[in-house]
This record gives sequence, C-alpha cells and structure tokens, in this order.
Amino acid sequence: MMNNMFDLTGKVAVITGASGGLGADAARGYAAQGADVALLARRKEKLADVAKEIEATGRKALAVQCDVADEESVKNAVQEVLNKFGKIDILLNNAGVAYAGSVEDMSVEDWDKAMDTNVKGIFLMSKYIVPQMKERKYGKIVNVASVNAIVGDKTPALVRHVYNASKGAVRGLTVGMATSLMQYGITVNAVGPGLFESEMTADTLFKEEKFMQMYNMLCPASRPGQRGELNGTILYLSSDASSYVTAQTVFVDGGFTAV
Repeated sequence: MMNNMFDLTGKVAVITGASGGLGADAARGYAAQGADVALLARRKEKLADVAKEIEATGRKALAVQCDVADEESVKNAVQEVLNKFGKIDILLNNAGVAYAGSVEDMSVEDWDKAMDTNVKGIFLMSKYIVPQMKERKYGKIVNVASVNAIVGDKTPALVRHVYNASKGAVRGLTVGMATSLMQYGITVNAVGPGLFESEMTADTLFKEEKFMQMYNMLCPASRPGQRGELNGTILYLSSDASSYVTAQTVFVDGGFTAV
C-alpha cells in the first residue's frame, strides 16, 4: 500500500485571507490531511466559524487578527503562531484584493492598497516566517497569483490594471524567493486560479452576465472553478509530494490560459 504523499500530519500551516472563500477552503484541506492551522485575516471574528469547523475534526486551529500590509501586525501574528505551535511548516499567502480601473483613472490610493496587500503582504509574511524555516531546513511556501498575471481584459468594467500588475509581481517574487531558498530545503511556488466564486468575485464578475457567457465560451472547461477544485494543487505544492518542485506557477483555470 502506497504512503499518502499528501499527508501533512504533524505540520503547521499558516493561511492568510482565511476568513472565507479559497482561503477557508484551503484551511479545511490542510486539516483534512492532518495539519494544524493558523487562520489569519483582518477581521478575526470572521475566522471563528472556520476555526470551530476545523477543531471539530480533531485538528488544532488558531484564529489570529492580521493585516498583511502592516509590518507590526504581521510580526505580532507570526509570533502568536510560533508561541502556540512552536514552528511553521507551510505558508499559504492567499490574502488579496482587487480594484477596478485603468491606469489613467485609478486613484493612487487604490493602487497602493492593492500592491500593499497583494505583494507587500507576501514579502512581510515571508520576511518573518522564512528565518525559522531556514533554521529547520524545511518549508513550503505557496503564493496565490492569478491568471490575470498573464491575461487582461479590454471590457471597461473588467479592466483591473493594478490586479494585473500585482499578480505579475507575485510570479516574479515567487521565482526570486524559490531560487535562493531551495538550498535551505524551502520550496516556493504559486498557484494561478482562473475564475472561482469568492468574496471578491461573487458581487462583481459573477454578476456580469455577458462576461460569464464569454468566459464559459472561451474556457475549455466551459465553466468557472468550483469550490474545492483549487485544493488539490495547493496540497500538492504544500506537501512532500512536490519536494523537487520550486519556482513554478501552476494555473488552475480549466485551460483558460491555453486558448
């Protein structure tokens, strides 16, 4: 009988943006494979239900208030996780925001907010977690990019230039971190989701009927991603099944970026 290469028993995973959507689903996926989880989000109260659900399965869950764009908040959150679990094996940088607009009409404030959360957030989380991974010669970092790192949209209502820029930066940061950290037993990869329903997309893209029709026509899968369909890739990149895989961005998009 083959061993479960996705087994995460004894591992501790930190998930940012874990209060709902893809982050909460990933936390459930980690717990199902035996990991204890630290759930980070700006609104701690929204983490309570996810934490209770995970604890009901017999795994440990810690809810931590954290604004990934604020260095002091990140520093305190990471220390709280280390005080509770003593180590961090896995970091899923999932927190992200999206603002609509083209470069000529977007406010500098919205640009900065998006870049701070989507890029600076990964930098800060990694800054305070990587040192203990290096000491232990082990770590799995998974950054959430997007198909929008390599594709855009000409439809005015769907133009999101800062989202394109920030997710492209996530890919670049992933490569840079991966190539220097592999020697310490730390792999760094990214997932690039296509269209999934989440808190970010439910009231925007999913309500644009023409966009949904176009997306379903162009996407080889003829539909958006469904709940849980990102978990397999995240678990693969977070487990020893991917011990020789680093610096990669795996697009989970039903084939959208191939057409």
